[in-house]
Amino acid sequence: MDTRVSELFGAGSAFKTSSQGGGSGVNNGAGASTKKAISKNGKKAKNRSARHPKLSNNPPYLPPEVEEGNIEYKLKLVNPTQYRFEHLATQMKWRLQEGRGEAVYQIGVEDNGLLVGLSEADMRASLRTLRRMAEKVGADITVLREREVDYESEEPRKIAEVLVRKVPDDQQFLDLRVAVLGNVDSGKSTLLGVLTQGELDNGRGRARLNLFRHLHEIQTGRTSSISFEILGFDSKGEVVNYSESRTAEEICESASKMITFIDLAGHHKYLKTTIFGLTSYCPDFAMLVVSANTGIVGTTREHLGLAMALKVPIFIVVSKVDLCTKATVERTVRQLERILKQPGCNKVPLVVSSTDDAVTAAQQFAQSPRYLTALNTTSNHPVNNNKPSITPIFTLSSVSGENLDVLKVFFNILPPLSNSKEQEELMQQLTEFQVDEIYTVPDVGTVVGGTLYSGICREGEQLVVGPTDEGQFRELIVCSIQRNRSACRVLRAGQAATLALGDFDRSLLRKGMVMVSPEMNPTICWLFEAEIILLFHAKTFHKGFQVTVHVGNVRQTATVEALHGKEELRTGEKAVVRFKFIKHPEYLKVGAKLLFRHGVTKGIGQVTNLQPLSQYQQHS
Repeated sequence: MDTRVSELFGAGSAFKTSSQGGGSGVNNGAGASTKKAISKNGKKAKNRSARHPKLSNNPPYLPPEVEEGNIEYKLKLVNPTQYRFEHLATQMKWRLQEGRGEAVYQIGVEDNGLLVGLSEADMRASLRTLRRMAEKVGADITVLREREVDYESEEPRKIAEVLVRKVPDDQQFLDLRVAVLGNVDSGKSTLLGVLTQGELDNGRGRARLNLFRHLHEIQTGRTSSISFEILGFDSKGEVVNYSESRTAEEICESASKMITFIDLAGHHKYLKTTIFGLTSYCPDFAMLVVSANTGIVGTTREHLGLAMALKVPIFIVVSKVDLCTKATVERTVRQLERILKQPGCNKVPLVVSSTDDAVTAAQQFAQSPRYLTALNTTSNHPVNNNKPSITPIFTLSSVSGENLDVLKVFFNILPPLSNSKEQEELMQQLTEFQVDEIYTVPDVGTVVGGTLYSGICREGEQLVVGPTDEGQFRELIVCSIQRNRSACRVLRAGQAATLALGDFDRSLLRKGMVMVSPEMNPTICWLFEAEIILLFHAKTFHKGFQVTVHVGNVRQTATVEALHGKEELRTGEKAVVRFKFIKHPEYLKVGAKLLFRHGVTKGIGQVTNLQPLSQYQQHS
C-alpha cells in the first residue's frame, strides 16, 4: 500500500502492513508482547482518521508541490505588488491550462508541503487576492474546505483548499464521461434520473421514465439500450440540470463542467450492449451501482471485472439504503471491501460519508491511475501496475435523498485523467472519428454519433469513411456538428458528438467504421494477432473456435486461426493467437485493448500485429 494512502485513510492499515511484512531484525517475543497494543492503537487511529483524515498526519505535511499538474501551493497572497499580481495571474492561467479549465489552490501551505496555516485576517486577504486573480483570467473560485492546523501557535491558524474553474466560452466546457454499471434492478437509471432531473424518486421508479428509449423498457423497467444523460456544474460549482425546465442547450451554455452519464444495461441478456458501451464510448470513469438490500449478485462481479480489464477507474455507489437496516448496508459495504482487497483487484476501498471525504476521494481517485499512466509513458522501465489505487464507496438513497449531495460534490471536484499536454498531442494528430451510432433525421439526412479519437474536426471538412466490405474508403463532407444537442463548429480530440453527413447513403455505413483524414492511409485487416489471457472457458480453447471480438468500436465474430507455440488453451493461460474476421475487414491499431466472449467463455488481451489487406489478398 502507498504510504501516503495509508496516512490519509487510516493508520490502522499502515500498522497492518508493517506487521505483515515480518520486519527483519525485530525480536519475535517483543513483537508478540506489543501486538495487542498495536492493534488497539491501530483501531483508535483508524476511528480518528475516519473523522479527520488529514489532521492525524504528524508532522502536518502534504506531498511537495509539482511543476506540472493543476495543484498550486501558496503560503499567503496578502497585498501583492502589481508586478507580483501579474505573475500570479499568469501562473494561474498555466495551472488552469494543465487542468483543462480547473485548478486547485492550497492556501497556507509551503512549496515543500508543510501545512503552516494563516491567521483569520491573512486568510481573508489571501482569498480576496485569489478572487481578483481568477477574475483577471476569466474564472471563478469556490472554497472547498477550511481547517485548522495544530502548529504550536496561540491563535488559530487555518489552511484552505480552493477550486478555481474557468467560465465557459464557445462550448469549451470540461466534459467527463461516466459509464454506469451494475446488476439489473440495482437502481442505475433511477439514480441518474434523480441526479439530472433534480427531483427525488417516489420509490416506484418515476425518476427513470425520462431515460428510457423504448416502450418495452418502460413496461419491464429494464434498460436494454445505451442512453446518455448530462449533469452540468457552473464555474461556482453549482448544479445545472433540468430542474428549472432547462433544455440541453441551456445546460451546455451555462455549464463549465459537464458529466455525461452513459447508462448501460444490467441484465445478462444485454451483456454485448454493455461491453460495446464500455469499449466504444471511451468512458473516463465507471460508476458501479450495487443495491444495498441484495448485495453483490447477478452481473455485478462481471461488470466490475470488465471495467478493470479495460483499465477504467471505478467507484461504487450502494443504492436503496432507505429499504434496509444500517446493519444490512454495512454488510454490503464489507462484502464490497473484501472483493476490492483481493489480489485480482488490489484496490484500497474508501467509504465516503461527508463532503470533506468526497473532496479527498475525488483528488486521490483521479491521481492514482494517472500516476501509473504517466510512469508507463515516460519510463522505459517496467512499472508495477498492481499498485493499489483508491476506490471510493458511496451509500445513498434516490428516494430519501440521503448522501446525494456528497456524490454531487465528488462529481464537481473530479478532475480529468488527461492533462493539457496529452490533449494537445492528440489534437496535433490526423483526424480519426469512431462511428458508434447511425441515424436518419428528417430535413437533415444521415447523422453519425461517436467519439473523435484524435485530431480536430470542423464543419465543411472532407473526410473518408470505411472500411467497406471490400476494404475501401468513401469520401464525404461533414455538414454540421452537434455536442449535447447544441451546435458546435469545432470538435477536439476526446470529445463525443454527432456529425450530419447530408445526403450520404446510410446503407453504406455501419457501427465500427471510422472517419479519417484522406492522407492517413489507415491499416485495414482481415487477420490480426493478439496476446491474450483466457479468463474462463469450460473446456479447451483451440484452433477453429469462434468468438465475438470487441476492440474499441469494432464488434465482430472472429475465428481462431492459430495458437503460437500451443495446441490448446485452458482457463488462466496466456498465448499469442491469430484471429480472422468472418464478415468484413476492420480498421485496428497495434496496442489496442481486446475483449472476446462466446457464451461463458471470456478473455482479454492486446492487439500485437496486423496483417494488412494487401498482404492478405496476395496470400489468398
